[in-house]
Amino acid sequence: MSHAAAPVNTKFWTPGVVVLAVLMAAGALAIVARFTGGIGYVSNLSTARPWGLWIGVDVASGVALAAGGFTTAFLAHIIGRHYYEAVVRPALLTAMLGYTFVVLGLLVDIGRSWAIWKPMLYWNPTSVLFEVAMCVMFYLNVLYLEFLPIVVARFKGRVALPGPLAVLNAPVDGLLRLADAVLPKIMWIFIIAGVVLSCMHQSSLGSLMLIAPTKLHPLWYTPLLPLLFLTSAIAVGYPMVVFEATLATTSLGLDSEMEVLTPLTRITIFLLGTYLALKIGDMVVRGTYVYLLDGTAQTNAFIVEVLLGVIVPWLMLLSPTVRQSRRALFIACCLIVGGVLVNRINVFVVGYRPPISEANYFPAIGEILVTVGLIATLMFIYRFLVTVLPVLNQPKQEVSA
Repeated sequence: MSHAAAPVNTKFWTPGVVVLAVLMAAGALAIVARFTGGIGYVSNLSTARPWGLWIGVDVASGVALAAGGFTTAFLAHIIGRHYYEAVVRPALLTAMLGYTFVVLGLLVDIGRSWAIWKPMLYWNPTSVLFEVAMCVMFYLNVLYLEFLPIVVARFKGRVALPGPLAVLNAPVDGLLRLADAVLPKIMWIFIIAGVVLSCMHQSSLGSLMLIAPTKLHPLWYTPLLPLLFLTSAIAVGYPMVVFEATLATTSLGLDSEMEVLTPLTRITIFLLGTYLALKIGDMVVRGTYVYLLDGTAQTNAFIVEVLLGVIVPWLMLLSPTVRQSRRALFIACCLIVGGVLVNRINVFVVGYRPPISEANYFPAIGEILVTVGLIATLMFIYRFLVTVLPVLNQPKQEVSA
């Protein structure tokens, strides 16, 4: 299999892209309303419920579902399994965009967004949130540096700035050639740093809730939360690669890459199985299984999360037939991705019940529009970048049956 990547030569403005543009516009209007009218104008957040959809989905879920970037980098570059190079670039792009929109989601969510820079100067090393902030900030920059060689490969020797800017053609091209010569020699530093930083803040997101034993439902509150967050993020890394690759290749009419995705998901059996064993074992040891038949929204959400998001897809992946079927494999990976998404929402929203307020929370239309708009923007930029940069494998049209 050739791992050569090239820009995808396809029509950009399709009906689907137009829909994304409409959703982006709606999200932009909601963001404008948030910054002109305040958080309370577009959300159902309050002092008792200071976080909701934006933290549960935009931040916590976004960080977890971007794990494909460091898991594929670890597999291909640190372990040396270069067979999987074909999926490293798109996974890296997905991670870079995912973390970018995590930061944008935070800017919308926090009350004084103009003060988001302060942790860089006013350190609080005893705070888990400080560690998460610093790791996310550094890892986002590491992702940009890891993605830079793709940009260099596209524009090196092809710089042609228009009009008066043409005088900068030679200097810019010189910088690109210098980057092309230097980056491959030092990239291993950023790859290792990316894996370390990811493991740190993936687990620390779980540590955030350890200080809330009276606010988080017993089905989710456990001293193992940091380990569960880390193992679930690692487990969802490769399914997220399958999810992204299947959507991209189907949308753009490219080769399905099943020869890479099938063996990749064999690794997921072990990773997801490890997470499942930890999850069930912790529940048994702590005796929290007694809550499973309560019939409350929290216990029902937990059952859906574990049954449909972990157990069912794990059993599906045990079958070689499922792993070799594009449709069945995609369904199994969708369940895993959805399971991690539901887990983060459960921990930060559904299972979070402050004693000072028993009022049920449901996101306002403004919150939903912001989240949908950010996701649409991520997908829009992904499609644009793969049409101008060598991210995906050399286009190969599938043969219709």
